[in-house]
Amino acid sequence: MLAIALAGGLPAVIVVLVLLGRGDYPARVLWTVGVIVLGAWIGAAAAVRAHVVHPLQTLANLLAALREGDYSFRARGADLDDPLGLAFAEVNALREPLRAQRLGALEAEVLLARVMEEIDVAVFAVDESDVLRLVNRAGERLLGRPAAQLVGRAAVAVGLGACLAGESRRVLDAAFPADGGRWELRRSSFRQGGVPMRLLVLTDLRQALREEERQAWQRLVRVLSHEINNSLAPIQSIAGTLRALLGRAPRPADADEDLERGLDVIGGRAESLSRFMRSYARMARLPAPVLTPVDVGALVNRVVQLEKRLPVRVRPGPSITLAADGDQLEQLLINLVSNAVDASTETGGGVEIAWDRQQGVLDLRVVDEGPGLPATANLFTPFFTTKRTGTGIGLVLSRQIAEAHSGTLTLEEREGARGCVARLRIPL
Repeated sequence: MLAIALAGGLPAVIVVLVLLGRGDYPARVLWTVGVIVLGAWIGAAAAVRAHVVHPLQTLANLLAALREGDYSFRARGADLDDPLGLAFAEVNALREPLRAQRLGALEAEVLLARVMEEIDVAVFAVDESDVLRLVNRAGERLLGRPAAQLVGRAAVAVGLGACLAGESRRVLDAAFPADGGRWELRRSSFRQGGVPMRLLVLTDLRQALREEERQAWQRLVRVLSHEINNSLAPIQSIAGTLRALLGRAPRPADADEDLERGLDVIGGRAESLSRFMRSYARMARLPAPVLTPVDVGALVNRVVQLEKRLPVRVRPGPSITLAADGDQLEQLLINLVSNAVDASTETGGGVEIAWDRQQGVLDLRVVDEGPGLPATANLFTPFFTTKRTGTGIGLVLSRQIAEAHSGTLTLEEREGARGCVARLRIPL
């Protein structure tokens, strides 16, 4: 800027000095006027430089403060009609959003650090070389060492080798330096400072499993107690009556008839209890599925032919073959069709089976025109039934078969019509 200002005034200075040199002026006047002209020329150039450079230095200082995260500086007297003043105004306007973003980032970072320390889940981060770079308080307890002794060491050396390979989400039985048991492992990737990192999250499943086990035992004992008491109470009562009858002398004329009826009741209740125990054993011993190619259309047609009480409509879908246990899927479909026919028989309606492919998933539906779902949340509770002669294991067994095939079984009301839809979804 100084060179440009000097160059801009140089022609005028040369002209003035040339004119003074041609005139008949005393030397003293020439020197005085020359000094004044040169001084004005250099001073004006320096003023132009200062007028431009000083605001630029101020702008540079403001930007440096923003880069360092100091948002207390602010340019004053910015004139929006001046280009530099407009730049000052924009920097001032940038200050508040940057300040808010930095404050939010700091608060989020503090919150994340607090959550990491307080959660009862072990969290680790390892870099590309499988070196531990981050560990929270639960991870310290799991490995039995403070973070200062863990960060910077190889993950294999501190006992995390089993977590670095295999499926990214799974349940594993592992023994760590300070604890052992069953853990749920979740592994994911992220970047920190541009460096790829892997996040390892280990959740202790023992407490949750113990709670689920306790609740399962409570449900089992409650159901078994109910069913066994329902059979033993009349057996005990009738046995006492028969014993009293045998002790009477002389015996009544119809004693043999009473004895026969009482023994029939005892035998019937014993058979009912035996059926109950067989049903429970069947549900508890469901084997793992043996996967073979299963043609969905052929399976549906085979099951439909087994139902003789009511004609079942089949709405053909696409040709689909999936890897599944054909016997188990057939039993599942038989249960669904039987329930649908039972429901439709009450109202004189029909039953329809349809299937299609939705994003790599088999979506099979058994639709009935019955009274709809009962207002209960216990449809999938073992031994719960709304039928007078039902066992209460059909839907439970069907859902177990669906889940064994990584699928789902749901019951829902039909939209805009009376009845129910049993929906089976299995990945293809």
